[in-house]
Amino acid sequence: MNSRTHALNGAATPVAPSLARTRWFQLALGLVCMMTISSPQYVWTLMTKPLAAKLGIALPELQVTFSILVLLQAFFSPFQGALIDRFGPRLLISIGTLLAGVSWVLASYAQSTPMLYLTYGGVGGLGTGIVYVGVVGLMVRWFPDRRGFAAGAVAAGYGMGAIVTTFPIAASLASRGVESTLWLFGIVFAAVGFIASQGLRVPPAELGASLPAAHTSVAARDYRPAEMLKQPLFWLMFVMMTMMATSGLMVTSQMATFATDFGVSKVMVFGLAALPLALTIDRFTNGLTRPLFGWVSDRLGRENTMGFAFALEGIAMTLWLLTRDNAVLFVLLSGLVFFGWGEIFSLFPSTLTDTFGTRYATANYGWLYISFGVGSVFGGPLAALLHQHTGSWTPVFACAIALDLGTAALAMFVLKTARRRFLAVAH
Repeated sequence: MNSRTHALNGAATPVAPSLARTRWFQLALGLVCMMTISSPQYVWTLMTKPLAAKLGIALPELQVTFSILVLLQAFFSPFQGALIDRFGPRLLISIGTLLAGVSWVLASYAQSTPMLYLTYGGVGGLGTGIVYVGVVGLMVRWFPDRRGFAAGAVAAGYGMGAIVTTFPIAASLASRGVESTLWLFGIVFAAVGFIASQGLRVPPAELGASLPAAHTSVAARDYRPAEMLKQPLFWLMFVMMTMMATSGLMVTSQMATFATDFGVSKVMVFGLAALPLALTIDRFTNGLTRPLFGWVSDRLGRENTMGFAFALEGIAMTLWLLTRDNAVLFVLLSGLVFFGWGEIFSLFPSTLTDTFGTRYATANYGWLYISFGVGSVFGGPLAALLHQHTGSWTPVFACAIALDLGTAALAMFVLKTARRRFLAVAH
């Protein structure tokens, strides 16, 4: 009797204690791997001034590096996921951690803008993409009963990992300079990530036979990526994740600009400047929400949790816009906005795996993760163009709010029904 039959009958055999310990150890290793690849994205802002001064280029030209990093991380995900499913997570994630760390080492020697694009952006984007997709895909297989929580926990490592490195990197930049800092921390990231990845393993078959998916409807069989891509249900999830990625990345990429326009960026709040305080709080809430809402979705259902969380972000952004000249509320509501956004990285991969099975979970999530890259285009340069064209942030916020509330409605009234119907037919 397989795990799905157990899930339907509610008669699962308790997992062996040794296997239970193993999967929590796997989660810890995955968390460490994710933390080692978080700094290229979340500490990039500290690198911009010294790199621009070193290369003698303007900020917009330098920011192309960051765009390359994010786009390659997202758009190569299906290919990377397929390689991981074929050759195993340990080998590919090991390569990914090395590439992510080595990208900083190579960037320390870059003497031209194209070389920085190639090293920090290109090599780094490929490395972080392999690790991110590989770790999430592996964890949803190790935790069939807690997929939302497991995906959220390792995603939180990516969202919050830079908290550990931000101050040491800032201190190193001040004392050593950008070249030595990139070289030193690149070596550290590569070494720590590579060592952690050596312990990663694919779960044994008996794990799935003893742990049903908790309180969620699960697939009757495993769908290959080619089969999944033919299903309208996948494209519904793709559109929904694109909508949420767009609204969240609009805030992530434009926050410093609209905080300045609102006149609150340098106002003191609780003894600290409002903008850096908001950014610090955002990192915590952006990380916290991933395992928390993942855990909630394991118990209350994926779509119900999506509806609440996505609507929460839409409401928070509405209040944020209406009270934009209040620095205290700007800081507090920014944390609430990210609390309502970051959970997309636990809810969507767990919902996808519930729907299309575990065997090809990594490759399948790679295809869905492309939506994050699409959202980075809509939420970044296109949102900036909308602001430039209208001369106001109100239309930009209005679009983001509409996307949040629209996705919440799709989750409750379309996705829930469509998934129930799909799984009923599949069974």
